[in-house]
Amino acid sequence: MTTDIIETDTPRLRLRQWRDSDLAPFFELAGDPLVMEFLLPLPTRADSDAAVARTRSRIAENGWGFWAVEHRESGEFMGFTGLNSPSAELPFSPCVEIGWRFARKWWGHGYASEAARAALQIGFERLGLEEIVAFTAWNNTRSAAVMQRVGMTEDADGAFDHPLVPEGHALRRHRLYRLGRAAWRAARGDSE
Repeated sequence: MTTDIIETDTPRLRLRQWRDSDLAPFFELAGDPLVMEFLLPLPTRADSDAAVARTRSRIAENGWGFWAVEHRESGEFMGFTGLNSPSAELPFSPCVEIGWRFARKWWGHGYASEAARAALQIGFERLGLEEIVAFTAWNNTRSAAVMQRVGMTEDADGAFDHPLVPEGHALRRHRLYRLGRAAWRAARGDSE
């Protein structure tokens, strides 16, 4: 299937398809215990490269996915953000989630929020999605703060045990955030 690849720029970032040159810096960030604090497990290089290959394949198939994020001024690979249809059967499936992961060097500057806003815009305007969700381990306050900053609301009844996290593991319990297109448009001051 041939699909046009969606890419976009923000004032400081470029959301783009992955390149071979992204493999090493992605493995470096995926091996940082603080970056991966709420994710399982720290990957081997082969695992990291395979994850990028799967992500590239999904973008090639759909035109969208978890894009590589590049710092526009320096051209450096920063991490990823984007949209994904989770393969795991979740209590709220089917769904499209938004997610991100950035190297620690880029934390604290609003880059995750900026990239997430661009992904939400693509999801609602170009893909016509009615809702986008986000979820994270219960105690991941950093990601939850980004979810809130981009206008997502925690689903009070949405807490769930992630089926891919082993029973009894501290990261199994997750919180769910949601954002509907109407709420997203209203927050931007758009009218239908």
